[in-house]
Amino acid sequence: MRSLIMFTILFIIVKILGKKQIKNLTLYDYVLSITIGSITADSIISLDTPIYDGIIALLVFGFIGYLSSVLSYYNHNVEEIMDGEPLILFENNQFNYENLETAKLSVAKVLENCRLKGCFDINELDCALLEPSGDISILLKENNQPVTNNDLKNTIKKSSYKQTLNYLIIVDGIVKESELIKANKNKKWLKNYLKEQKQKIENISLLTIDKNNKVTLITHQ
Repeated sequence: MRSLIMFTILFIIVKILGKKQIKNLTLYDYVLSITIGSITADSIISLDTPIYDGIIALLVFGFIGYLSSVLSYYNHNVEEIMDGEPLILFENNQFNYENLETAKLSVAKVLENCRLKGCFDINELDCALLEPSGDISILLKENNQPVTNNDLKNTIKKSSYKQTLNYLIIVDGIVKESELIKANKNKKWLKNYLKEQKQKIENISLLTIDKNNKVTLITHQ
């Protein structure tokens, strides 16, 4: 009976918190999942402990998880604090050893993850990032990127445009000054651009810019 009760409550909490694959869990999600799982197991096995103690603890941590998800959705700063930001591990043919030390990753481990994604030659790698989920994303250099249907259909010589890393300048109406600096831009440039587009910061869902100075602007519906 204890098992059925705790399983039912846990199932409801998981449904409320939403679906997320284990490999996509952030450090915060991972800690929360372990805590909730430990509470559930202890409440089932420890027959000398009143079951309502476990139910209360489970509901409290479930509420914490739900509240953090809501705050992260409506406030990008909260999301950054809880989940962290992507770290650039490799760029411009160089490893970022400061970020490698922060992430406690060796060069060998980065190369291993690159091989798992099909990049066996470091000379083909343009950029590698450590995502908040712990996964490593890679971007190949232009000449090593897979051929797409558009490339096959296009009989004209490929343009000089190169796919590069995007910098997140505005996310959910919040300006990320650190990304502006990485993109070699400043607030004056942003102000002039928004003035040209007749847009206000609070109305923007996403504004990105890449190394080709290509700007992508998505506004709230």
